Amino acid sequence: MFSKTGKSGRIGLLTLAVGALMTLTTATPATAAVDPEVVFIFNTFSFLIHGVLVMWMAAGFAMLESGLVRTKNTAAICLKNIALYSVAGIMYYLIGYALMYTNVSADGWIGTFSFLYNPGNAELILINAENATPEMLKAVTDGGYSSMSDWFFQMVFVATASSVVSGTLAERIKIWPFMLFVVVLSGVIYPIQGSWVWGAGWLATMGFSDFAGSTLVHSVGGWCALTGAIILGARKGKYGPNGQIIPIPGSNLPLATLGAFILWFGWFGFNGGSQLALGSAMDAAAIAIVYVNTNLAAAGGVLAAMTLTQLLYKKIDLSLTLNGAIGGLVAITAGPDLQNHLMSIIIGGIGGVLVVVTVPLLDKLKIDDVVGAIPAHLICGIWGTLAVGIFGSGDILTQLTGIVAIGAFVVVASSVLWLALKYTVGIRISEEDEFVGMDKSELGMEAYPEFGRGSQTL
Repeated sequence: MFSKTGKSGRIGLLTLAVGALMTLTTATPATAAVDPEVVFIFNTFSFLIHGVLVMWMAAGFAMLESGLVRTKNTAAICLKNIALYSVAGIMYYLIGYALMYTNVSADGWIGTFSFLYNPGNAELILINAENATPEMLKAVTDGGYSSMSDWFFQMVFVATASSVVSGTLAERIKIWPFMLFVVVLSGVIYPIQGSWVWGAGWLATMGFSDFAGSTLVHSVGGWCALTGAIILGARKGKYGPNGQIIPIPGSNLPLATLGAFILWFGWFGFNGGSQLALGSAMDAAAIAIVYVNTNLAAAGGVLAAMTLTQLLYKKIDLSLTLNGAIGGLVAITAGPDLQNHLMSIIIGGIGGVLVVVTVPLLDKLKIDDVVGAIPAHLICGIWGTLAVGIFGSGDILTQLTGIVAIGAFVVVASSVLWLALKYTVGIRISEEDEFVGMDKSELGMEAYPEFGRGSQTL
């Protein structure tokens, strides 16, 4: 353990001189090792505090989506976001974590179908012991971190993938069928493809690299959102009979801006915590680099989106600028450990450009993405993963293989699930309910009840 010993002012110059001479003449330089318990504490703390930051991103998604939908659908989108976070957490506890991380072979495709994921026996023995022994402590600290701190950190990533789907399909998807989709996404689809890389499965063996989840989290959510948007269809009135694109502006851009800032803030946990350790000076230095790259990439995305919208539309578009920040963040997520910070600005800037270019392309294809999640998360996730092979230490062909393999799996799995829900319980609200708004039709309440009424005297 590193220690610090105070020295009294009465220590004489002779003593200091002798000490210095002994230091210079020592054959083997002194080394200090970090105590395993200290490493365990710092690693566990990193998982927990970074996990809390990522959890706060759920609030960011809720605020961003609330600001970009119409007032008549605001309460419904808030409900979906708190519900999907809850469902994702429970499903990841029930079966998801084990599928993703337990007993995945080096060339494996899936983990273990085991029910529930609870603390390790060694930790429980230590916690419940009246007199802990050194052997009990060693059995715990040898693991490097608390098992449930790792579960918590991994769980909050699952909810992020589900949030991407929520925004795209807003204003016309039924709440309960959407929740059923989240059950399968968080319990089965996400963990299986995650085991291929973070579970040390076949893609990890190939050398595929995705530091914090440009593909494993964001593109997975993006693919689910894309298939859902195609199968669900566009909102009524979004596209005219002759190919017209009718803008449907969001209700509260200040709220959407707050959501973007919260997401930016939470992303430091998303990427920084993915160092997966804080038990050494090397880990601390690496996390600092990740934080800086994350921040610079988001800034690059903002400025690129601002500039491009000015050039294309002669006006700066705030909603596209917000998504430019998110696109930059998603793009850097696969490789935020770059040691040349300038590259992060370039990667994030290209992400911002991709957002601005992809939004009108989706409209031309009549794919209705309410909040622009497909460009920001799917397209920028693909770009960020490829950027690891271009700017980082990854191999471009291996990166491409991973993108295609995960994309194909998620597209097929999510399409089957969406179609099954569509032809059984149904996934779309009625045209009348869509006109009234999901707040009234699905919840029986309004987020802004005073807006549609005259002034009232209490």
